Amino acid sequence: MPASDFDQLMMRRALDLARLGTGFTRPNPLVGCVITHEGRIIGEGWHRQYGGPHAEVNAVAAVTEPHLLLRSRVYVTLEPCSHFGKTPPCADLLIEKQVAEVVICNLDPNPLVAGRGIQKLRDVGIQVETGVLEAEGRWLNRRFFTLQEQQRPYVVLKWAETADGYLAGPYFQPVPISGELARVAVHQWRSEEQAILVGTRTALHDNPRLNVREWSGPDPLRLVIDKNLSLPPTHHLFDGSQPTVVYTYRERAARPGVEYVMLSEAEDLFPQILRHLAQRNVQSVLVEGGPTVLTSLLKDGLWDEARVIRAPHRLGGGVPAPHLGLAGLHEQFPLGEDTVFVYRRP
Repeated sequence: MPASDFDQLMMRRALDLARLGTGFTRPNPLVGCVITHEGRIIGEGWHRQYGGPHAEVNAVAAVTEPHLLLRSRVYVTLEPCSHFGKTPPCADLLIEKQVAEVVICNLDPNPLVAGRGIQKLRDVGIQVETGVLEAEGRWLNRRFFTLQEQQRPYVVLKWAETADGYLAGPYFQPVPISGELARVAVHQWRSEEQAILVGTRTALHDNPRLNVREWSGPDPLRLVIDKNLSLPPTHHLFDGSQPTVVYTYRERAARPGVEYVMLSEAEDLFPQILRHLAQRNVQSVLVEGGPTVLTSLLKDGLWDEARVIRAPHRLGGGVPAPHLGLAGLHEQFPLGEDTVFVYRRP
């Protein structure tokens, strides 16, 4: 039976609330909750930070007339948890408050939950409805679902290219390509992903900091491929300002803020990296280059989303950017003088 317009409106509100936790709840999912009584919102909340109260807890705490919870209808974007983690089970809280109905956007694929939260609610007579705005909920929590279902992080590729298709000058000489608004957007994207990855050549020539400066949000975990440990120790990546992981074929002891992960030369590189990140509960990684890294991930199908910033000026030669054509193009929009093309893996 299709969800009513009111149910969709309330779930959309819960999804909007969930989005406010972007960048702060990982590796937990984004969750929002709205509590209604006779068609009126009486409480709402979202999961604000990893380790803090969940959305249902914050929404219940916001209810100023607790007796109304007995006949309330609760909208939550993800199945209430049924296990003890950093906080007690949210399913138990809803049972304790004797809510009448619970409407859920997505089931939780985490084996610790996976239907148990719903069963707990139904066992005590609480009416449960699922699948309201399910596709929108999966998109919001695409990072969480990818890690849970595919045992790898959600991979976002990003590069800036000129109108004639180059992303660097001859011999990888760095050249300014995108405009000011695009640079701000890139820092926003960095704050939204849990890790950021570059290859040896990009780290060597660009000496990037890979932090968040033009936006407000958490810095990502820095990842760099340095197979033979050839990068200068004076580069920004080794300044200890934020956690950094170096993927290498050579053994080296850790230093403050820098961890070295030795990979096998007998296995493909990127499956090893993604497996290691999954083991660390890293939900997503933003890949900022360079061309060898980007092309390899595209060729192997180890990507989920690509964001291409195309500038209006031409370079006339240099390092060619990867070419995606129209396959998987999801949207495009202007950003100052540049245009952003967003692709999803077909």
